[in-house]
Amino acid sequence: MKHWVSNNLYALILIVLLVLVVISVSFTTRLANQFAQEEQRRIELWAEATRQLITMNTDEDINPIILSVIENNTTIPVYIVDSNHQLLLSRNVEIPQNDSVEFFRNKINKLQQSQDPIVIKINDDVQYIYYEDSTLLRQLYWFPYIQIAVIVAFLIIAVIALILAQRSERNNLWVGLSKETAHQLGTPISSLNAWSELLKVSYPEDHLIPQMDEDIRRLQMITERFSKIGSQPTLERHLILPILSSAMDYMRVRTSHKINYTLKTNNTNDSDCYALVCIPLFEWVIENLCKNAIDSMEGKGDITLSIQVVENKIHIDITDTGKGIERRYFNTIFKPGYTSKKRGWGLGLSLAKRIIENYHRGKLFVKQSQIGIGTTFRITLEQSKDC
Repeated sequence: MKHWVSNNLYALILIVLLVLVVISVSFTTRLANQFAQEEQRRIELWAEATRQLITMNTDEDINPIILSVIENNTTIPVYIVDSNHQLLLSRNVEIPQNDSVEFFRNKINKLQQSQDPIVIKINDDVQYIYYEDSTLLRQLYWFPYIQIAVIVAFLIIAVIALILAQRSERNNLWVGLSKETAHQLGTPISSLNAWSELLKVSYPEDHLIPQMDEDIRRLQMITERFSKIGSQPTLERHLILPILSSAMDYMRVRTSHKINYTLKTNNTNDSDCYALVCIPLFEWVIENLCKNAIDSMEGKGDITLSIQVVENKIHIDITDTGKGIERRYFNTIFKPGYTSKKRGWGLGLSLAKRIIENYHRGKLFVKQSQIGIGTTFRITLEQSKDC
């Protein structure tokens, strides 16, 4: 429901902004067209005033209105040419210092192709007036595009800020959840330690007590690491193969004998499998992926851990023979709260992905999956070479 409301709110904001852009662009374009028509009328009036001034007898008094019309044109570039299209006069034109003749020739040729000139008949002679848009009108034409660019830039900045804010909120939520979980586990772990010591005294020969101690020890390490989530864990250079082997051995004695575990090295040299990892967190990720595989196989099947080094990348594949995952859910399964189980919070895969990608600077994703055949998760880590 929350995602639906959020998505619809974003869509509504986008629609409102698009409507504002359309209205603004339409209004500005209409205003520019009206301004262009007004400039055309001004040039036609200026042309008529110029014709009357040229045809006026030398002994006649010059009409002040004619002079006012001619002198008031201070913004529209104007070119007057003769019947051979040779320049006679220009006004409001910035003339280059070098090669002005070529400049005017190119300018007039361009205007001939884009507009019909205003014709001035003076006795038996004919002159033509060409004009360009004023600087203000050209800026007005560009204004809608500037508006769009500013709005798009604002949208991009707003979206980035929103994404960063949501990411920060999620990070804070994860940190709080992890620390609270670690805090809540503190008392039960202390009780388990006490019971373990009591059992050692009461049943010193029981071979299951050391296994229980190992579980408590691992739980203590994981709890300690979870309590430090939010601060960067210390990554140390370790061989990956022994960590995978240890995790597999740990899972083997704690799951059904109907689960077959296999570790494949693919002829990978042990010395090539060094990476910077936090062992407790990395082991937890491997164990979590194995537990998900066991749930998918309903307690019966094969789990294969495979490792290989390709182009300074260590690829670890965890393959099961479970139900499989539809391709459309390859990314969804890593989102907090998503689960296909009847019980569970849907946080395991999300937390595993964050541990690998945020803390170990690696990748965790679904490499491949087929319904009824199984799934392969891949962890990719940077190979650590001895300096």
